[in-house]
Amino acid sequence: MILIALELLVRLFYLGKDNPVRFVDPYQVEKWVPNQEGYSVTGNRRQNFSKYHINQSGYNSYREFTPSKDKLELALVGDSFIEGFHQPYYNSIGKKIEHRLPNLEVYEYGYAGYDLADQLHLIQQYQSTFDMIDYVVLGLKFENDLTRGTYKVISSRMQLESPIYRLVQQSKLLVYAQNIGALAPFWTLAGKISSLVNPSPPPTNLTKKESSIDESHQQYLANFKELVKTYGFDKNRFVFLMDLEITPPFFIDYLKEHQFKFMDVSGTLKASKTPTTLIYDRHWNDHGRSLVAELIANYYKNQLP
Repeated sequence: MILIALELLVRLFYLGKDNPVRFVDPYQVEKWVPNQEGYSVTGNRRQNFSKYHINQSGYNSYREFTPSKDKLELALVGDSFIEGFHQPYYNSIGKKIEHRLPNLEVYEYGYAGYDLADQLHLIQQYQSTFDMIDYVVLGLKFENDLTRGTYKVISSRMQLESPIYRLVQQSKLLVYAQNIGALAPFWTLAGKISSLVNPSPPPTNLTKKESSIDESHQQYLANFKELVKTYGFDKNRFVFLMDLEITPPFFIDYLKEHQFKFMDVSGTLKASKTPTTLIYDRHWNDHGRSLVAELIANYYKNQLP
């Protein structure tokens, strides 16, 4: 009866978030099932409560994506920062850009977990659509988005759509407990038990660790080159949105040397006197999103006909 009462309280006060259903389309692009609506809830006291709307293309947006040669369009392609579940869909980064550039339509191809392989695969598979879009901005985080040089559907994400997992999500109490970390001790215990069964090798010394970081960075650069070679890259239309403060200098130099365009959000966000991220994670809050929208709008302001 206590569990039932807690379940009812969580539902009454809407403490547990709605989880939209994801799928892999015929082009092997992972996205959300079209035409879903719900509320994204984060924080242990509902610090963030925002509505999402999945359009017919499978992305969180207030508008449908209908590019044509008669209009000016900008595509934002990226992960959860572009997806924007932390903010009402009708007040997204794309909407903020459109307020600043009224003659431009902004299409937000955001999906949590998208890396560069996901993004370029999406653009290639929907090439006829993207060929009609005038400008394309791709979110890129060096440490996260270059860990692979080839594309394939990430099975671990799709496991979240397994019948058992979907059944568990029917309980808003369990969803809420998971989101606030109440179940973390159980996962930690399970991890310890797993490590006893399959122990990992002891850590090496610091010198080897530093060496491995350098090796991984070189591998990330190799992955970047491989992805660009495989999918191509329109240097005239495509621009990276990056935080240069967390990007290794050698990669910045490589982009400059090979004439890849990029925008840096770090200076804009760092100059703000008010917080630009949410209080419980590093996603941009409404103010941060406004600053990013202003940065992008200013970048294109003088390029628009």
